[in-house]
Order: sequence, then structure tokens, then C-alpha cells
Amino acid sequence: MAINQLKAGAVLSYVVLGLSNLVGLLYTPYMLRMMGQSEYGLYSLVASVIAYLTILDLGFGNAIVRYTAKFRAEGKIEEQYSMFGMFIVLYSAISVFAFLLGLGLYYNVDTMFGDTMTIEELDKARIMMLLMVFNLTVTFPLSIFGSIITAYEDFVYQKVIQIVRIVLNTVIMIALLELGYRAIAMVVLVTIFNIATLLLNYWYCMHKIKIKIYFRKFQWGFLKEVAIYSFFIFLNVIMDRIYWSTGQFVLGAFVGTAAVAVFAVAIQLESMYMNFSVAISGVFLPKVTAMTSMKQSDKVISDLFIRTGRIQYIVLSFILSGFILFGKQFIILWAGDDYIDVYYVSLLFFIPLTIPLIQNLGITILQARNQMKFRSLLYIVIAMCSLALQIPLAKHYGVIGCAVGISGALVIGQIIVMNIYYYKSQGINIPKFWNEIAKMSIFPLVIGVITHLLLTNVSLDTVTLALAIAVYSIVYIPAFWFLSMNQYERDLLGKPLMNKISKFKFHNQ
Repeated sequence: MAINQLKAGAVLSYVVLGLSNLVGLLYTPYMLRMMGQSEYGLYSLVASVIAYLTILDLGFGNAIVRYTAKFRAEGKIEEQYSMFGMFIVLYSAISVFAFLLGLGLYYNVDTMFGDTMTIEELDKARIMMLLMVFNLTVTFPLSIFGSIITAYEDFVYQKVIQIVRIVLNTVIMIALLELGYRAIAMVVLVTIFNIATLLLNYWYCMHKIKIKIYFRKFQWGFLKEVAIYSFFIFLNVIMDRIYWSTGQFVLGAFVGTAAVAVFAVAIQLESMYMNFSVAISGVFLPKVTAMTSMKQSDKVISDLFIRTGRIQYIVLSFILSGFILFGKQFIILWAGDDYIDVYYVSLLFFIPLTIPLIQNLGITILQARNQMKFRSLLYIVIAMCSLALQIPLAKHYGVIGCAVGISGALVIGQIIVMNIYYYKSQGINIPKFWNEIAKMSIFPLVIGVITHLLLTNVSLDTVTLALAIAVYSIVYIPAFWFLSMNQYERDLLGKPLMNKISKFKFHNQ
């Protein structure tokens, strides 16, 4: 059952990705034009500020997944239920603290953004901030149930809920935009769907998984162990916030809402790109934790790292090469000339980000081994250096300068240092990993150069752009299948397809 859930979870993750990306590609340009650059920039800025409060999770969400999976592998059911009660108490306390901090932000909107916003924008910012603070306050104590579902590997339920939420949210928001509602309505709708999802998770845990929650005396020794593990996850979350949210704050404070809107669209594309990789590795934490508990050898885990990285690279190399070739013209047609800088900002993110994305099972391995300390401390240093660069670069070069500061930190921290660490300290065969990736990269590089030369000085409209992408895909995919993929990967992707075709033929005979 667990293996079926794992496979189905990975497949449904890509269904969710495909749907969310399709919705994003079709809905985002409509939303940008309906809201306007300033209104969308305002929404993105307020959301990025409130996002800082999510770090108050302190890494406990990941700890719930890890220790629930660990207790299940060890058959410790009672310990699970006591742990759930402990986390509900902790999250309730965090919720109160987050609400108080959120009120502090609410009352200081003028101080933070008064120099770059109009009075009307400041009034809207206050309303959205208050709604987002309420959303976050409710989220903390109920978020434990989503982590429990992940630990029990009930991925099908989670992905179905995500699919329904994406569809309903898009349909309702389009109706609201047509009626004249804008950013505030978007925040209200997100809040409603978030609370509904949290309550559904609670019901599923209690009635389907049939968990129990014990509010007993705290086991301080266990809490200390969890706190040490969570602390380094927490540091990693801080790094993520500094990387991807501080840029909007810096641009909002020193440049203006139009620059924030450009950066926010690039971040949206970056999130889409990142999720194609996370969709695979994100379902592996319970599995890797169980492997670690059973003392699997470094070679077994290293082979899983390489195998997963290759599969992730199959997807990401196609997306990256296509974006490099067609992304600029696509963004002009998709979002408008005002968003042309999105292409350059996105490239500054995509290219260096590809490497840690195809290696992100390494994070899962570190979490399962409870060895996040080095990575988390390193990333805090790198992220602070990135922030120090973003401020002067944003002042002088605007949104491009801000992106350069982020990209530089990615290269130093997530590529150079972490590859050395994985090899020297975690026993992962990094030279073999890069040898495998290099062999896979020959064909994408060749076809990318040829296509670029053919497209030089060619202007594409919507129809010709779609035709060019289609032709590129028709050539790229089959050639990559035979020239860059190994037999295991072809079987992994091809056998389920052939089984479906065989079943279809059988039912139609």
C-alpha cells in the first residue's frame, strides 16, 4: 500500500504541477491585466512581509513528519499520540505569538512603506495584512494534521485536495475579478480555502487514519531532541525567506511596487520550476527515514540520490532549455512589455537553481539522518551575504541587481560548498553524479545551440511561438529518450504507459 501511495503520490504531484502551471500560464496574464501592475505588486509585497511570520513554524512541521515516520517504523504508537498533543500545545502558543507580531506589522505599515506608496495603497495594505495575519494565526495549530497525513504517506488524498483547491480558487477568482474585486478579494478567498483545507485534514486524520491525541505530561528529553532537530530546519526556512521574500521587501522599500510586481512574477515562475523537482523528492522523507533507521549503507542511499537526480534532470533540462530559447518572447506575449525584465530575472534564478534542485534529495537525506546543522548554518551566512548585496544592487540597478545578489548566493552556497559537503561528509558519490549528469547534458546542449542559431533575429508572434515550441518538443523528447536516458528510466516512464495502452485495448476488444 505504501509503495502504491508513493508512486501515485509522485504521479499526482505532476498532475497537480501540470494543472497549477496550466492555470498559472492562462490565468496569470489575465489577472495581471485586470489588477494592474501596481495592485499586483502591492498584493505580492504584503504577502512577502507576512511570509516572514511563517518561520515561526520553527521547523516543527518537518519534525512531525520525521518522528511520526520513525515511530511508525519502530511500532511506537502511544509515543506518536503523545507527540501530537505536545505539538498542538506548542503550535497554539506560536499562534498567539504570531498574531501579536502580525498586529505590530499592521500598525507599522506607514513606517515600512510610506515613502514609496500612496495613501490608497497603504490603506489596502493594512486590510490585506490583517486578513493574512488572521489566516496565519488559524493555520499554526491546525497545520499538524497535514504533516501527519504526509508521514502516513496518504499522498493521494493530499493531491486530490490540492487539485480541487486549484480549480475552485481559479474559477471563483475569475468571477470576482470580472465583478470588479481586486487584491483584497484574493486575500479573502485564499483565507477561506486555507481554513477549509485545514479542517478537512483534521477530519481525515481523525476519521480515516484514526489517530488519537494525548495531552499528557511533556517529555522534556524528547522535546529537547525534537527542538535540536527542528532548529536547523528552522534556520533553513529563514534562509529560504531571505532568498525569496526579502527581494520583494527591498524593492518595495527602495524602488516601488512596479519593480515588486516584476520580481513577484519571476518568483512565481521560479516556484513553478522548483516544484517540478520537489514533486519527486518531496514524497521520499518517510522512505529515507525508514532506510536510515534500518542502517542502510551509504552506497544504497548514494545510488538513490543519483537515480533521483537523473530523473529530476530529465524534466528540468527540457524546461530550462526551452525557457532559454523561447522564454523572452513568451513573457512579452504572456505578461506584456512592462514585464520584459522577468525573463532576465528568471534566468538568473533558473540556471544556478537547477543544480540544487536535481540534488534536493540530499536535503531529505540530511533530515532523515538528523544532520541539518552544517547546511543550515552555511545557508544563514550565505543568505545574509545575499541580503547585504541585494540592498546596494537594488538601489543602483533595480530588480536585475536584486536578482544578481540572490543568484550569486545560490552559486556559492548551494552549488560549490554543498557538493563538497555531500561528498566528504555524507558519503554521496558526487563525482559519479556529475559524470551521469554530464552525459545526459550533451544532447540538450547541442540541440539548444542549433535552435538558438536558427532563431537568431527571428520575431515570433503567438502562433509561430507555439509552433516553434511544438517543433522543438517533437525533436527534443524522442531524441532525449534514446540518447540521454538509460534503460531504467525508459522502463520507469514507458512501462506504466504501455500497461495503460494494453488495458485500453483489452477493454475495447
